Order: sequence, then structure tokens, then C-alpha cells
Amino acid sequence: MSFNRQNNNSRKIPVVEGEEYTVTIEDIGRGGDGIARVEGFVIFVPNTTKGETVTVKITAVKDRFAFGEKI
Repeated sequence: MSFNRQNNNSRKIPVVEGEEYTVTIEDIGRGGDGIARVEGFVIFVPNTTKGETVTVKITAVKDRFAFGEKI
């Protein structure tokens, strides 16, 4: 049986590094960063609180999540 990771990553990543998005912090992660989502895609945002609506600039995009900074 062969496993091809590329097939698992076929979903579209809805955020782009360097772009800005307005998001609502839905939860706080184990490391203390806020967790927001764009089209279900997780974005970790430090220095935020649950329920806060912020504009973030995406600083790094990975296969399953992204990092952003509050601006």
C-alpha cells in the first residue's frame, strides 16, 4: 500500500503570506496564542484574547495552519 502525502494536501489554503485578514479569535492554544480560522484554516495569533476581532497580517503559511501578527 502506498501513501502519497500530496493527495492529503489537495485542499486549497485560503490565506497568503503577507496578506491581511480580519478574524475573530475563537480559542486560545496551549502556547497562549489566539486561534482564528479563515474558511476553516487555522491561524495562530499571539497577544490576543478569545472573542477579540482583529486584523492580522499572515507571517508564515504551513500545510495545515498559518501564523499571523495583530496589526
